[in-house]
Amino acid sequence: MSLKSRNALITGSTSGIGLAYARALAKEGANICINGFGEAAAIETERAGIEADFGVTCIYNGADMTKGDQIAAMVQDAEARLGSVDILINNAGIQFVSPIEDFPVEKWDQIIAINLTSAFHGMRAAVPGMKARKWGRIINTASAHSLVASPFKAAYVAAKHGIMGLTKTVALEVATSGITVNSISPGYVWTPLVEKQIPDTMKARNMTKEQVINDVLLSAQPTKQFVTVEQVAATAVFLCSDGAINITGSNIVMDGGWTAA
Repeated sequence: MSLKSRNALITGSTSGIGLAYARALAKEGANICINGFGEAAAIETERAGIEADFGVTCIYNGADMTKGDQIAAMVQDAEARLGSVDILINNAGIQFVSPIEDFPVEKWDQIIAINLTSAFHGMRAAVPGMKARKWGRIINTASAHSLVASPFKAAYVAAKHGIMGLTKTVALEVATSGITVNSISPGYVWTPLVEKQIPDTMKARNMTKEQVINDVLLSAQPTKQFVTVEQVAATAVFLCSDGAINITGSNIVMDGGWTAA
């Protein structure tokens, strides 16, 4: 499969799953616009690395995912600099854990803005160009929490359930326009952020590393295996292929059996 004539915009893509999306699509020939926070030098290293490794154009836009006007401007900027936005991956997300009665209002607002509302703004801005070209792929990073809940994650679970509803709605609206809209719902994904949590959890619970991984982090996943960022990205590449043209309004669940029960 080749995406050489395509241009992709991925939010929250300076690290983790988002960066894996960017590199996987670039490997197939797509030009890339990455987005996210971080140190300028580290972001430039990743941006330049994508260009050097895959021979594509890679640009960066630091739009704030809590600002709808900045998100719309980012889509316009990517269209101007790359020529189009054919693939939009709404991936930006944050997490906060607290009982509902103590959940800070500002954290609720921030999570809903970044994890849900930013996807609305991105799609609203990108769909007209996709309709004009009669081709588009929109992929939203959801979560196993788009299907099931966990305690103390009110905003995150609400946002991820919302993303699934938004995915279905937009998929129906653009179904005859050559555009597909889908979500990918990973379970626990092995990232540096997860890895950094392990030593503190070992100390707090007096557990070995293996116990923390199997009995705490992977307690909900029957396979007892983390999803990898490469597996999530490979699924996105498939959804951009001609073989996935009739997959739309779907939630591709990659959770090691978490939601099977």
